[in-house]
Amino acid sequence: MVLPHHAGDRALILYHCMIELKQGSRALGFATATEAWMTWLLANGHIGSYRLLRRKVGLASGRHTDFLLDIEIPSLRALDTALSSLTEKGPDAERLYEQMHQMIASVDVGLYRPYPDPTQRETVALV
Repeated sequence: MVLPHHAGDRALILYHCMIELKQGSRALGFATATEAWMTWLLANGHIGSYRLLRRKVGLASGRHTDFLLDIEIPSLRALDTALSSLTEKGPDAERLYEQMHQMIASVDVGLYRPYPDPTQRETVALV
């Protein structure tokens, strides 16, 4: 089912992370560390919002991982700015990032956007 994109919807980019933890890492410790890192990103204006999800009762098919982390970013420009600024994040942010990252065995990422988006609609409308 295709849902319509409403003109009032805000544009966003969804940075979708499928995460497996290292053997011996604790799920609640990972959730706490992720919340601390995401809170720092939010407080510094690098992201719009996030949510961490865990697979329910181990039910999944194919490549579905134990954790999903979805991070909303307002635009590709904001993503570029965030990534550039993160290279100079400082010792507190570095510690928060490492506390989360050290628990991750593997992560697969994808970048998504609402579809059809306003640009797509204008392009199609001009054809």
